Amino acid sequence: MTVLSADLISQLVNGIDIPKWQVDNSTRPTKTIINPANGEAICKVPVGNRADVSEAFERARDIQKKWGKTPAKKRAAVLSAFAELLYENRSRILDIVQAETGKARAHAQEEVIDLIWGAKFYAKYGPGWLEPYGIAAALPGLTKARVVHSPLGVVGIISPWNYPLSLSTGDGIAAIMAGNAVVAKPDSQTPLTALYMVKLLEQAGLPKGTWQIVTGRGSEVGSAIVDNCDYLMFTGSSATGQKLGEQIGGRLVGYSAELGGKNPMIVTENVDIKAVADNIVRACYANAGQLCISIERIYAVGKTYKKLLKILPKRIAKMKLGTGKEWDIEMGSLIGADQLKTVEEHVSDALEKGAKLLAGGTTRPDIGPYFYEPTLLADVSPDAICYREETFGPVVSIYPAKDVAEAIELANDTEYGLNSSIMCNNPKQAQKIAEALNTGMVNINEGYAAAWTALEGPSGGW
Repeated sequence: MTVLSADLISQLVNGIDIPKWQVDNSTRPTKTIINPANGEAICKVPVGNRADVSEAFERARDIQKKWGKTPAKKRAAVLSAFAELLYENRSRILDIVQAETGKARAHAQEEVIDLIWGAKFYAKYGPGWLEPYGIAAALPGLTKARVVHSPLGVVGIISPWNYPLSLSTGDGIAAIMAGNAVVAKPDSQTPLTALYMVKLLEQAGLPKGTWQIVTGRGSEVGSAIVDNCDYLMFTGSSATGQKLGEQIGGRLVGYSAELGGKNPMIVTENVDIKAVADNIVRACYANAGQLCISIERIYAVGKTYKKLLKILPKRIAKMKLGTGKEWDIEMGSLIGADQLKTVEEHVSDALEKGAKLLAGGTTRPDIGPYFYEPTLLADVSPDAICYREETFGPVVSIYPAKDVAEAIELANDTEYGLNSSIMCNNPKQAQKIAEALNTGMVNINEGYAAAWTALEGPSGGW
């Protein structure tokens, strides 16, 4: 399992530079950061408050005035340098991500790749997008109209624990490219990755204080960010996203959110079953299913259902679970006790209401305190919790569909609309299915990565 050095931990925690924190921390409450792989404490991080947030925004606004006037090409150069530093420090970054999330190293690597791509993407295209341009005016030849992009000011970011690199930092690189400053609150369970990213950004040339971190509870620190920011970016549950939307809406401030999902996959009859089984493993169990866009419902058309029932449980049983640095580990740990409890409750409830257990269904304390086997359920009753509610864990339900039309109807029968997937070897049929699905993103012959990595496309839906 991954262990962080005492020197690195000291650098990260002492790197929190809100002036109010440069006091005797024996009088300030702290939060113990736990390594989910073994349940042991990594370190303690100060718990911030509303006053800390206010001071962070005050500093950020002063610094942003100069940063916003910095030429776009110079801001792009910072992002390019940041991308290089991400690559040079990738091993250390992977160690930090694994230590505070318990995820498999391959899934931590996805975050590093995502952020490198994003930084390079905005560095390449950002300056051009920010160039002023003319548009048609009311009286051509007599009047002119011009579009000029100006920074909003200070962007607030509230990010979750499941992807502490991609979602804490990836959401903000476009903001600083556009000349904004950032005040961010990473999840209280996973602040170390975000703190390390600030160090690398400043090493890349970002003026100190342009990107600030305030750790603490969402009810206090997160709420204060919403009350102070000029734009809000949030990734998390639909319930919390709705509350934040109501709060930020009262200030008439812009808001981008990626919320929950009960994401479906449709498997048609003209597919390679073995290839589909491999795809399902990645689509459903990456990061132990703790991914907003992971698949939790599978609708298999016609004879495909019985074929999958025969092969998929065997493929799941062969998955390699663990907490180490080996690249072939296919699934790591859940984040903690609360998430483990939710997974256990969803599976237990489904089984009590008649579901059939095809794979998994039990904890694995022999691997780690919060490990739960990748689980496959069939015959899940509509009144079971996991039939409609997001589990956010390694639990997927498989259902038969008599034809594609029924599969589409079942897939759309949900209050969510984030992501979906289609396994189909007929491109025209796959395209028609995609157009019929009511989700913001649709992946064809892939679970989630195709939409996730399409940097030029919009991403979202709930």
